Amino acid sequence: MKRRAKILISTITFMTMIATCACGLVDNQPSSNQIRVTALTTTESQIVANIIVQLIEHETPYRASIVNNLGSAPMQHQALYRHDADIQAVAYDGGELTANLHLTPIKNAKRANQTVRSEAKKRWDQTYLPTYGFANNYAFMVKKSAQKKYNLYKISDLKQWQNKFSFGVASEWINAPGVGYRQFKQAYHMAFTKIEPMNIGLVYSALKSGKVNVILGYSTDGRIDSYRLKLLKDNKHFFPPYNCGMLINNYLLRNHPDLKPLLMRLVGNISIHDIRRMNFEVDDRLLEPSTVAHQFLVKHNFFRGKNNG
Repeated sequence: MKRRAKILISTITFMTMIATCACGLVDNQPSSNQIRVTALTTTESQIVANIIVQLIEHETPYRASIVNNLGSAPMQHQALYRHDADIQAVAYDGGELTANLHLTPIKNAKRANQTVRSEAKKRWDQTYLPTYGFANNYAFMVKKSAQKKYNLYKISDLKQWQNKFSFGVASEWINAPGVGYRQFKQAYHMAFTKIEPMNIGLVYSALKSGKVNVILGYSTDGRIDSYRLKLLKDNKHFFPPYNCGMLINNYLLRNHPDLKPLLMRLVGNISIHDIRRMNFEVDDRLLEPSTVAHQFLVKHNFFRGKNNG
């Protein structure tokens, strides 16, 4: 009888330990008021993460920190999924669809955004807030002078120049799944005779210096406005939308219901020109992302509680 009792007690103890460990694995929620925000290595992500952290710390009693320099969208996803972080600062709907939800690209912007919102809630118990107000899409660009001289306003206008112009493109675009050069040729029925793949950071200076006539870059790069470049309209809607919004683990919103209305202040209030200017100030003027973020929050009156600075 005593032996059975000992076995029973040991079994109960063992099962309790397993349950405790399992709970720790499933729900690694922070025990304090510390809020953790992910950031990629990109300038844009660093800026937006700092905006969120500073807004939270200024307007609430909570502490906020950045889970920094994550290398990819899947790494950000894993940080939230494992509850090693609470907020994903930049979540591009086009990227979330393919990289994390493993769905095919959706080229209708509204449907893509709604799909990410509903799937994130259903699969991961996360809230995808509406876009900040900007999208970081692939975009063909030309100089302002070239636009007027050659009448270039949409991508299809390049067709008559496909054998004469030189095209500088981001190297990773050439073989990008579903939206790369091969698929582009099929969609627009054009192929560039002179195509120069290069690091994305070099395409803008290549266009400015006249080394190439047309480039494919990203629509939020700070050099677009500073170099007065003109984006060509994707008139065949080839490139999927990459609207940027915030992704939040719902346990955070349940534990801190005051956070959602605060974070909603950012929705629709960071324009494409705002993010380009901030990217430029960090990349070219070498300001810290935290400094640029603070200047943005002060300039646009996001600080309303505590002290106003």
